[in-house]
Amino acid sequence: MLPEALVCLLISAIVHAQQLSINAVASLNTQTLPSPPSFSIPSNDNQLTISVALCTNSNTAPRFFLSNASTTKNPGSGGGEGVFEIALQNGHGNWTGLFENGILAVESNGAQVSFEIGVSDSGPIHEVLNELPFFGDTTSNQALLFSPPFATPSIPPPTYPNYTLPTASLAFTETPPSSPPNYTLVLSPTSSSSLASGPQTGCFLSSQNTSGTIANQSLWLRDEEGWRIQWLLEGLSPSTNYTAYAIQNGTKVAGPIYFATKSASFPCPLVASLPFCPGVSHAVPLPAPPTGNTIYDTTNLPTNLTSTLLTYLTNFTVTLTTHACGRDRYSPLVDCGDCQREYRRWLCAVSFSRCGEPSVGSPSAFTGVPATPTQTGISALKSLLPPIPGMGGGPNQNQGQQQVLSALLPQTTQRNPILPQMDYTQLLPCLETCTSVDRACPPFLQFQCPTRKFNAAASYGVGYVDGADGDEGEGLVGGAQDRWGNVWCHLG
Repeated sequence: MLPEALVCLLISAIVHAQQLSINAVASLNTQTLPSPPSFSIPSNDNQLTISVALCTNSNTAPRFFLSNASTTKNPGSGGGEGVFEIALQNGHGNWTGLFENGILAVESNGAQVSFEIGVSDSGPIHEVLNELPFFGDTTSNQALLFSPPFATPSIPPPTYPNYTLPTASLAFTETPPSSPPNYTLVLSPTSSSSLASGPQTGCFLSSQNTSGTIANQSLWLRDEEGWRIQWLLEGLSPSTNYTAYAIQNGTKVAGPIYFATKSASFPCPLVASLPFCPGVSHAVPLPAPPTGNTIYDTTNLPTNLTSTLLTYLTNFTVTLTTHACGRDRYSPLVDCGDCQREYRRWLCAVSFSRCGEPSVGSPSAFTGVPATPTQTGISALKSLLPPIPGMGGGPNQNQGQQQVLSALLPQTTQRNPILPQMDYTQLLPCLETCTSVDRACPPFLQFQCPTRKFNAAASYGVGYVDGADGDEGEGLVGGAQDRWGNVWCHLG
């Protein structure tokens, strides 16, 4: 029998050889685990988060057990002093605590499964993010998608005596972040996708086949929420539903979101990457881009479109700054910067009309004629039963027998006379794009929006975001679009 001191030395050497590292990821496989299948967790004065992620789709997942007791060298399903199991959900699991003699053990259950273990002193390395990727728009074979926002810009309010606002040609003056997160886009047709059926982990999703080709990837400050990665995808199939994820640094998952490409006959090209209209990332009723280009941006957009818009914005800004812009003189809630930003968003939304078409699954889900003045949207509610007298068009009318339709309206003449004349179906702007300007700007500008009682629904999508009477967030769907690919109106 070996001396007790030598046994302890050998155990110490084995544990040290299998020690995990802080702020690092270990890639492992159940078929090549050490014996015993356990790992030492480094001691640390602060809490550590141990996270695991399955990289293989298997009906028999391994189980992960933790112990911080010096007497428990190989924790497992048999229990023991201070043994905890890391519960898995959709292939992820994590546990946070203080570790002095920490051990992580793996029970493989006989299956061959690849997995990752992460140890971090600043939250879980593996997780599903709360923020979703953002869907811009599609053509028949292209899509504009964005990562979740990061690096929120610093936008100082205008102050006395120089109320400085961004120029008409540049909505933001921020420089791009020097070290943005590393995002990877994963995309697949929804009908044939294995993405949703497997572990919702970065290592599994990144190993699956991706549809389309990323024609361009760039940093873009789309709005005040923060910088994003902007992807232009090409080579997609017409009239096809897609599932998309954005994977941050290979371990954090944003998504899924869903969207559909347009039909093969869809007439409008994409417009994006406009520094004076950073929120424009949609299909616009324009002819095909010049030869050698697949979308419109600042390099090839017709100059009469940009010059007119910049003139409007310049004149508005000059008028706006004749009024005291400081919070102490203007409003305790908003200032001239907010007013200019909302006016820019509205002006860009109405100047660059958004093309749309009914979804493949609901080809009649649009309105062929303008709504009557009392409707809460362009056929926002299509009930299978007659409306209840006195109930208006609110979300509780004929509950369970309603269909919310997007604010689509066929166009034969352009709302913006500078755009070329063509037949297309317009996705009307959300009324909130207009009312946001009214709320943020001083009364002397006399900026006014139509109301539900006076035919607002003929030119705006009404009642989707806010309620028919303006109650914030109390509309039929509460937003301009959702993660399932429904786009109800154009928010700009």
